Formats: sequence, structure tokens, C-alpha cells
Amino acid sequence: MDIRNLAESIGYPAAALGILVESTGIPFPGELTLVAVAAYAGAGHLNIVLVIVLGAAGAIVGGDVGYLVGHRGGRPFIERLLSVFRLDVSHLAQAEMFFAHHGDKTILVGRFVVGLRSWASLFAGVARMPFGRFQLYSVLGAVPWAITWGVVGYLLGHNWPLLMTVMKTAGYAGVAILVVAVVIFLVLRRRASRP
Repeated sequence: MDIRNLAESIGYPAAALGILVESTGIPFPGELTLVAVAAYAGAGHLNIVLVIVLGAAGAIVGGDVGYLVGHRGGRPFIERLLSVFRLDVSHLAQAEMFFAHHGDKTILVGRFVVGLRSWASLFAGVARMPFGRFQLYSVLGAVPWAITWGVVGYLLGHNWPLLMTVMKTAGYAGVAILVVAVVIFLVLRRRASRP
């Protein structure tokens, strides 16, 4: 399905729906959906402020659902989920340790990183992060995320090929930043553990 058709057919609800689904832990192009709806607003069909507000609300509510699923299902649920996606369960303990130490930053920055956005809320629930703290960082990440991609979609709304290039580059850049951060963290941890 072309995401532009989704934006045209259901309008405002699409701004919240895509990221709501993705933030619960289900792989879905939530970012691209928000950009498509914002681009539709840029063409004069919708109010961009309302699109951004709905995008942020969808991200927050979806994150809350993901958190509750992780909190209720715990580690056994995550293990089953990883096996469904054929991902290696052996690194789960390392991910939990990382999240225990850097959970709030992960929630905050995770909004801008493809892949991490889908899993951060689930891990917050599994790690039993206090819900109030999770909610604070979820809001602090969701609002700038919605503003950023809403404005990008709005400004580039008339040039879909350029918009797709920007989205792919930003997604790859987010993944690259995450990989570099993890490598730096592991190197620093190894140096700190040496006598």
C-alpha cells in the first residue's frame, strides 16, 4: 500500500495511527506515515499543527501501550517476540543491562532511531522502569520527533522523491549514530574494567 494513499484516505487519524502502531513494538513505517500526512497538509489539505499534535499523541499513546505490554509480558514475552522475528535471544541480557543504565536516554533518543523506536517502550516495561519517568522521557522524545518530521513533510510535501531520499538518509544516520554510541560505550566499559 502506498502511504500517500493512506494519508489521503483517512487524513488526520493517519498522523497518529502509524506511529501508534510502531511504538507498540510492531514493525510499521510510523515515521513515513507522519511525513506523508504532513506532506498532504503541505499541499493545503490539512492543518499542519493538528497533524503534529496528533503525531506526538500517537507516539506517546503507542509508547504507553508498548510499555504496558512489556511490563505485563516480561522477559518471556520479549523472548517469544524475538524468536518470531528470528532475532538472536542471546544478546537480551546485554540489552537489559544497557537499558537499566541508559533507559531514559534510550527512550528520549530512540524516537529518532529506526528500529529502536519500536522496541524501546517494550524494554522499558520489561526493565520495570517507573511509569512516571518513562512517560516524561517519552513525551520529551515524542514532541520534538513529531515537530521535526511534521515540518519536514510539510516543507517537502510537493516533492515526494526528495522526501523519500531525506527519510532514508535520516533513518540510516540514526542507525549509524546508535551503532557508534554502542561501540564507544563498549570500548569505554572495557577500558574501565581493566586493572
